[in-house]
Amino acid sequence: MIRGCSLLPSSRSYRFPLLFLALLGAASSLWGQEVPLVAGVARQPLEAATERLVSALQLAGSPLPDEDLEQLSLLRASDEDPRVVRELQQTLDKHCLAIVSINPESRVKVARGPAEPILDERGWTNFLVKVINEAGVTAPLECSSPQAAPMVRRSSSAAAPKLEITPAEAGRRWLDIAMITNQPMTKTLSGLAVEYRILQLYSRDAGRREATLSMHVGQGTQDLGFRSDIPLLFECRPSREIRLSIRDHDGQPTTCSLLIKDRQGRVYPNPSRRLAPDFFFHEQVYRADGESLHLAPGEYDIVAYRGPEYHATQLPLTVAAEGDPQALEVQLSRWIHMAQHGWFSGDHHVHAAGCAHYENPTEGVSPEDMVRHLVGEDLNVGCVLSWGPCWYFQKQFFDGRVSALSRPGHLMRYDVEVSGFPSAHAGHLCLLNLSEDDYPGTQSIEEWPTWTLPILRWGKEQGGVV
Repeated sequence: MIRGCSLLPSSRSYRFPLLFLALLGAASSLWGQEVPLVAGVARQPLEAATERLVSALQLAGSPLPDEDLEQLSLLRASDEDPRVVRELQQTLDKHCLAIVSINPESRVKVARGPAEPILDERGWTNFLVKVINEAGVTAPLECSSPQAAPMVRRSSSAAAPKLEITPAEAGRRWLDIAMITNQPMTKTLSGLAVEYRILQLYSRDAGRREATLSMHVGQGTQDLGFRSDIPLLFECRPSREIRLSIRDHDGQPTTCSLLIKDRQGRVYPNPSRRLAPDFFFHEQVYRADGESLHLAPGEYDIVAYRGPEYHATQLPLTVAAEGDPQALEVQLSRWIHMAQHGWFSGDHHVHAAGCAHYENPTEGVSPEDMVRHLVGEDLNVGCVLSWGPCWYFQKQFFDGRVSALSRPGHLMRYDVEVSGFPSAHAGHLCLLNLSEDDYPGTQSIEEWPTWTLPILRWGKEQGGVV
């Protein structure tokens, strides 16, 4: 039981919100609005589509309640086709967050459905969408939202990128959306006069959040007057805290990577809703001993790892819906310890901006974020090279010495890669162990030499390794 309500057989993060409504005659009604029941639909294809829908919900981790499955089973035994078509819709309508109507001109109109708009922080929730398809459209049904727009803008390699997605704007983009289109569902609508699709919503946040959902079946099919949009106020239930104890092979507290997936193979935290210190282009996140994860109730598989000298540690985790914060103990084990043999691991070419990083809402990531990853991968030495992308922001972290954020056995230093500079056509230079990162007499990248020899000489003159 959760919050005094009976549950479906799966985890809360994938269940339908419980509903309080009455089925009235020929329509389902809530908030004074009726869900239209479509008559004259051929029973056989509607039943076949419903069977696929039931299977897809099971695979998605949110099977229909037992009473609904029993009702569908009883309907299969009936020989009253009009009654079956009507009551099948009534059984499914109560799980619909939205009712999509496609008129004969293929214009899409959306109305709110009976399902309560309840989500889980850091979890996915499944809803049904009823599609009343007067035009017989066979295109994909698409759902979008301004609140589900990308939180970040990936690097364009600009040295001083324009800030278009501010931190405040990234904060407004709290939602992620997916439509289940893989088997046994289909990628497109069938063209039947009525059918149901599965809409998945993910909340980054807890508390009340509003989102506008927009539906269409192709460019230009939205109805006029914003009738293809519905604003919804969601109640997002808080995730559960998982307190971490992470111990190295010798019992000392440490940092490691954690790859977290649910039984449907989805990665957590959702990469599309991440900001540093969790990198959106990695599946894994890095956590230190004493820190926490936040997950919605459910079943998870976690792989703990700390670089190629370690075994991968498999950890099943069941997150309860209620109670005190849970604890997760991670005990790492090595298969070899190269430092004990005089060999030290390192990466002399690491970037905190450019490449896969973002340039909005921040210009790359901070040294605090980088050292977390360095320790989590058990790198003894990490050279973070500032280069053309976000150069003017990232160069502030260069101080000509080993970073004060370094840890015993894990050294981090900021240096320079001459790439995205005027001389880059002649090769990309890695300049390590510098005491100064600005070429003499320059104020901007464009003023640097257009060939590499003077840069190599300058790097060597200050004791650098080039």
